Amino acid sequence: MFGTWLASIKHIGMAILEKVQAWIIAKTKPATDSQVLETARDLLRPKAELVAENALLRQQLIVLKRGVKQPKLTHRDRWLMVLLASKLPNWKQALLIIQPATLLGWHRELFKWVWRRKSDHSGGKPPLSDEIIALIRQMARDNRLWGVKRIRGELLKMGLHVSKSSIQKYIDQVRPPRRTGSTWLTFLHTQAEAIWVCDFIQVTDVFFRSLFAFVIVELSSRRVVHVGVTRHPSDAWVAQQLREATPFGQGPKHLIRDNDAKYGAHFAAVAAGAHIDVITTPLQAPRANALCERFVGSVRRECLDWVLLWGEKHLRRVLHAYVDYFNMQRPHQGLNQRVPIPSNEPVTTVPGDHVVAQPILGGLHHAYAWAA
Repeated sequence: MFGTWLASIKHIGMAILEKVQAWIIAKTKPATDSQVLETARDLLRPKAELVAENALLRQQLIVLKRGVKQPKLTHRDRWLMVLLASKLPNWKQALLIIQPATLLGWHRELFKWVWRRKSDHSGGKPPLSDEIIALIRQMARDNRLWGVKRIRGELLKMGLHVSKSSIQKYIDQVRPPRRTGSTWLTFLHTQAEAIWVCDFIQVTDVFFRSLFAFVIVELSSRRVVHVGVTRHPSDAWVAQQLREATPFGQGPKHLIRDNDAKYGAHFAAVAAGAHIDVITTPLQAPRANALCERFVGSVRRECLDWVLLWGEKHLRRVLHAYVDYFNMQRPHQGLNQRVPIPSNEPVTTVPGDHVVAQPILGGLHHAYAWAA
């Protein structure tokens, strides 16, 4: 009895399952007349629309035939699909490998590219010649205080009409934007003839004792004006060095120094008596006294790093010999390879029989000249 009842339930379940499967197949199977209806609808469509749709489908097939998992579309593929889709009213139905949103993004990119090309300025004044551009750059380099209007005025004096925007463009290429007021570099260039710079050189002798050298250099000529050596650089000693460097009150208009505590009241009094304006560099700004820093570096690299110093007298003798060489024999790049103190003797342009080498500092350096 129970077995018969269980068999009946199983039979009813199988029948229900078969009906459900048949219903699913019927719903998911394409209609047999859909192809006929689509074909009949295509007969009523314009020929140009059919040609565009076929071209769009063909282009997608060409991409799929490239044999890769994710075909890479070139710019030509994208623009061609955008062009063909623009000719179809139902372009979304003709897309197989891309999404409609992707095609719309390509259309926006193409739209930007077309209008960017149309917006390119092709008219206006002819470009400036290389000679005028070089002239503008030269004016900007030689005249650091000149702005756009000043340079434009100079060009107008020569009959050259250049817009302010063009001048500004080429000025920015050769120098940074000018700050308001006079800059430190401009001050050094304009007042170089009236500026001295000073600094200390600290060295150690063979017995590990400290020695100090005080140097004063003229900014315009790179000439070393004075050098003094001591073990105890007090304020009175530094003031005496300045007094010896400015006999009879003959000195510069400005003297640049750092914030060393060795410059005290005595030093300030001597400077005031010689009518010297003492300018103190900012803290932690070695480039403000760059010339003296370069001289200190030259002394160390070319002299002191190669000599064992025995004491104060030895250091004084070595520095005096190097200063004579530095002032009268050593060419300087900042002076176009000239020496700070040129010789009064005429330069021999006709080569002699041989070259004479004069040793400096025991052969550490040499000075060369044609034999008389």
